[in-house]
Amino acid sequence: MNTCTTLRGAAAAAALLAGPALAAGDELTVFDWSGYEDPGFFGSYVEKHGSAPSYTFFGSQDEAFTKLQSGFEADLAHPCTDATRKWAAAGLIQPIDTDKIENWDAILPAIRDVDGVTFDGETWMVPFDWGNTGLIYRTDKVDESEISLQALADPANAGKVALPDGAPSAYAMAALATGSAEDYTHMSDAQFQKASDFLRKVHPNVRFYWSDPGQLDQALASGEVAMGWAWNQTELNLIWNDTPARMMRGEDKGIATWVCGYVHLKGSTASDAQVYDMLNALTDAASGKYIIESWGYGHANGDAFEAADPELVKTYGFSDAEDFFEGTLFFDAVEPELEARMLQEYERIKAGF
Repeated sequence: MNTCTTLRGAAAAAALLAGPALAAGDELTVFDWSGYEDPGFFGSYVEKHGSAPSYTFFGSQDEAFTKLQSGFEADLAHPCTDATRKWAAAGLIQPIDTDKIENWDAILPAIRDVDGVTFDGETWMVPFDWGNTGLIYRTDKVDESEISLQALADPANAGKVALPDGAPSAYAMAALATGSAEDYTHMSDAQFQKASDFLRKVHPNVRFYWSDPGQLDQALASGEVAMGWAWNQTELNLIWNDTPARMMRGEDKGIATWVCGYVHLKGSTASDAQVYDMLNALTDAASGKYIIESWGYGHANGDAFEAADPELVKTYGFSDAEDFFEGTLFFDAVEPELEARMLQEYERIKAGF
């Protein structure tokens, strides 16, 4: 046997002993909201695979759903719990093997049990982030004693309001305002009409319907609008930039809670090992500490709140994560027929009909 053959044989043996090489980090593709490519969310994945995943972005869940239905391929996506039943019924996602989620038992029970995480005997989502949607207002322009959802329809607030472009979020707000929050996902005809009538009353006061939260942040910061229905990140962005603003809170006032997470797309081409490496990084307490401290959002892993700066945890209202959910309206999956009605009617309302 010559020397070259011996060397090749030794190299092959060494490769077998070392095991298969890990896939490069960017071989995993994530379909996500803009901003979630932040490496603070998945540090252990980068450590293991040498680089961050590849990212493609969507602006709304409806846009993401349509794109995936038309054949777009990725490995993971980041919808919220109100969308997962629809995505599963369309054959876009595959069940999660919770035995492969190292932090599954650390996920807050109130988050793990939200409708849309587990249903039909399978787990379809790994919860990641959560927070509030509520009425954010400029405290120097609106008297706190007068703030309410009903204030959105007050003619005195003409041109001072911003609402989300998405129909389900707008109807959740209207359900809270009209006293039908408990039936938000399956409104009767009378409840739907009442909510639609409320949104029509608000429409003349709406300066714009936002799809980019940054647009709302800027409008509130500049004083272009005085109030808007938005995610709690907007409140924190304004506070961090010394803008006098606050989210209206209180069980009797009306506030909603959203829970979002990651789903394993059926068209995924990455190995399960790489997919679960990412899911485990996202649900790690270190990821949660980062999102709490740097983004002001809640994280699914309960241990993250112990790891995070206690002063920031208190400032952001997470001192008692379980108590946080008392009296809130969770964004759950809306019945398909009702969702279709919401989408159609909201387009008419936005157009002034």
